[in-house]
Amino acid sequence: MTTDERPPVVELTEEEAWKYVEKTFHGRLAFSVGNQPDIFPINYYAHDGVLLFRTAPGTKLAGVTINSHVAFETDGILSDEAWSVIIKGTCRELDHSAEIEEAEKLPLKPWVRTPKYRYVELTPTSISGRFFNLGPEPDPDEL
Repeated sequence: MTTDERPPVVELTEEEAWKYVEKTFHGRLAFSVGNQPDIFPINYYAHDGVLLFRTAPGTKLAGVTINSHVAFETDGILSDEAWSVIIKGTCRELDHSAEIEEAEKLPLKPWVRTPKYRYVELTPTSISGRFFNLGPEPDPDEL
């Protein structure tokens, strides 16, 4: 008989999932353009119910401009627990000087030593998350 009575998977509320998003600063942004899916690692800052990331002109910026509907995933793992959050939403490039000035005040710096002067905001339309209690696979004879 197993001694760990914790459920292996726990569904998070939107509020619980958002707290994990706020405490993490890296994830993956996915979208499709011309029926071709793509995914990009990004670092981000979550605040006021939105995600903000910086980028340079290129595939990622063009992609979210052509198709603003995106999916975003972030996760974390420790020795005995893990979690994953999926956000679906829409992106838009910040284009007003006042909102760019506000964004520049946030603690969001590129991780890679490349210039990334364009700010993109992801507004969630749905948030789902799971928390995982890790451990060995159960013995089928004990189920």
